[in-house]
Amino acid sequence: MDEKKLVMYMHAGSGNHGCEAIVNSLCRMIKEKPVLVSYYGGEDERYSLGKLCEIQSERRFEDHRLAHILYYAYRKLSGDEESFIRYRYQGIFKGQAPYLAISIGGDNYCYDTMLKDLRLANLAFNKAGTRTVLLGCSIEPRLLEQKAIAEDLMRYHTIIARESITFEALRRMAGKRNTASAPQILCCPDPAFTLAAEKAALPHGFVLGNTVGINVSPMVQDNEARAGITMESYRELMRYLIEKTDLRIALIPHVVWERSDDRRPLHELYESFRDTGRVMEIPDGSCQELKGVISACRLFVGARTHATIAAYSSCVPTLVVGYSVKARGIARDLFGTEEGYVLPVQGLKRKEELTESFRWLLGREDEIRGRLRAVMPSYQEKARQTGKEVDRLWEECMRR
Repeated sequence: MDEKKLVMYMHAGSGNHGCEAIVNSLCRMIKEKPVLVSYYGGEDERYSLGKLCEIQSERRFEDHRLAHILYYAYRKLSGDEESFIRYRYQGIFKGQAPYLAISIGGDNYCYDTMLKDLRLANLAFNKAGTRTVLLGCSIEPRLLEQKAIAEDLMRYHTIIARESITFEALRRMAGKRNTASAPQILCCPDPAFTLAAEKAALPHGFVLGNTVGINVSPMVQDNEARAGITMESYRELMRYLIEKTDLRIALIPHVVWERSDDRRPLHELYESFRDTGRVMEIPDGSCQELKGVISACRLFVGARTHATIAAYSSCVPTLVVGYSVKARGIARDLFGTEEGYVLPVQGLKRKEELTESFRWLLGREDEIRGRLRAVMPSYQEKARQTGKEVDRLWEECMRR
């Protein structure tokens, strides 16, 4: 790089609208226009990020097969593990090293397939003299007991957890290591809580103030304890909504990658109930457009974290079909408990459980909406502290 830039990395692409929402929100918070290193840069241009940051696509295996194979061979022979990150990130490591590099955290550390790349990227930036920040992260506390993960996390200059369960676990981890080089550890809500909703055209049949938004994902299906229980549960819920209430149902996707496309299970649900005339499929859109639809719902049932963040931040009473620390931590911080607000998919045994949880939500609808309206302004202000911290770190780096 010819000039010193603020870099964001470990971004998987905007086909995951949660990834898009984090970058979109953060870019609007900070003063510097960042370089976004993206695995699917074309997606970012297609949705909302093209004007917010300078997008630089990674070199992907499917586009550069021979070069990738040669780099794998070089790495094996030389032992220079970070060389592959330097290659994938193209010009980021050429010339002047970046001052500050932000790993767009999410729950990346919860996926075994990402751990090596996270470690190598952090190491490569550290060796180049770049400060690294892990931002908006959720990490299962038990993972912090693994030596390799703890050592990697200790290399960051700053870690910003997005919920209190992760924050407390990170503080315990750092305290046990008792080193002067421990990262600064902060707790700020996910930047996407500040995302602006964009008014979208609501489909025919969507009744404003009397529509339930529903999101389900292949990922939550992968975490179910009994095969098929997720879809059985959603069908049972939709049957209840149609037979016992006058609510309309909007099926809303939030990730549309070919390998993990919410539209597939949602379309299955639509086909099961299309003849009722009460169910509609919401098409893909940017994170802001989808939030516009979600914000128009009366209640929301969601599996994707950022679909539920869009609902929470719009003060829509929400039931989360969760599978990890992020769902529990966010609900606990908003309501003081996750009980009733999060239904762990791993614990689903009966198809009626989702419907029972929804009925609990429906019975407390006004109370929950009131709670969200009361806490959301201060919660969003805390989320904006993330941007202020990034600006502070950037200014500090510029003075170095």
